[in-house]
Amino acid sequence: MMEDWKAKLAAMAGTVPQVEEETTEQTPTEDATPEKRQTAPLKVVVDKKGRKGKVATIVEGFTLGDDEVDEIASRLKRKIGTGGSSRCGEILLQGEWREKTVELLKSMGFKAI
Repeated sequence: MMEDWKAKLAAMAGTVPQVEEETTEQTPTEDATPEKRQTAPLKVVVDKKGRKGKVATIVEGFTLGDDEVDEIASRLKRKIGTGGSSRCGEILLQGEWREKTVELLKSMGFKAI
């Protein structure tokens, strides 16, 4: 007759060494919001070179990952009501939105000039 598996497990409980769980401490950079991890001030410039005379507002100087920059660009585009894109750590907004962009970035917790 087969023994009950619970009985076997109970019999082994005293023989198996117990391992203490390690506490993993996360560094502040892993826990912090993107606004707190961005240490350098962001530079907001208006440019129209290479755009057939059309004006664009560019936010440069991000030290965050591309996914986080994409999220910030999405929030800016939604709040301003304009098109744009983000790539290589830069955000491009269609039109001249320098003052409003600086204001919105500061309200998000970033340092912008």
